[in-house]
Amino acid sequence: MRYRVRHAETEADLALALGLRAARFRAGGDDRDRFDGICTHVLIDDAEGPACTFRLLPLADGGEVGRSYAAQHYDLKALERFDAPMLELGRFCTRGGEANADLLRVAWGELARIVDETGAGMLFGCSSFAGTEAAAHADALALLAERHQAPARWRPLRRATEVLRLPRRKPDPRSAMKAMPPLLRTYTAMGGWVSDHAVVDRDLGTLHVFTGLEIGSIPPARARALRGLAMS
Repeated sequence: MRYRVRHAETEADLALALGLRAARFRAGGDDRDRFDGICTHVLIDDAEGPACTFRLLPLADGGEVGRSYAAQHYDLKALERFDAPMLELGRFCTRGGEANADLLRVAWGELARIVDETGAGMLFGCSSFAGTEAAAHADALALLAERHQAPARWRPLRRATEVLRLPRRKPDPRSAMKAMPPLLRTYTAMGGWVSDHAVVDRDLGTLHVFTGLEIGSIPPARARALRGLAMS
């Protein structure tokens, strides 16, 4: 098999995950934070070693959403009413910064397995664009504003100091999809939605949008395909 999925069980495993994260978010520096100790860390290996990592924080329901990483940057009070388990997906990154289709399928297969195992009703997190200049992502952000806005009942409000409203203009769809981070592209293809603003994260050198995916809203054919990946 080209890829092998495993969970970090030792400090050495966690160090491998942190190494991928440091290369993506910290120019080689330390990316450990206070959330690492309460998360499950997933590693996807290939013949060269870790090719992808992400972490997951399980929450009993929306009443615990204030414990999440995203709650530092967004006012998530509306989500406190969500009455099913939730999973926060964070720090998704790959070796070299590129995620091919096979690697993404493996990652989503593992996510589907964990969603079913935990009974999660929503997957959420911060989806990041590289760099803090909005102009570089203008079409992608405009497409999110036009087609993928959060429903009013769950809409995240502003908490961070430096934010920008998603541009309200006609995007170039081809340019937008090319610039869209692969993970976010998959979220939206399954019915995911985003906040009406992006947070400028100078610490990580990114722009990010809050992203939510209600598991029950995933098209049935896509849900079956994901469960098939989880079993393969």
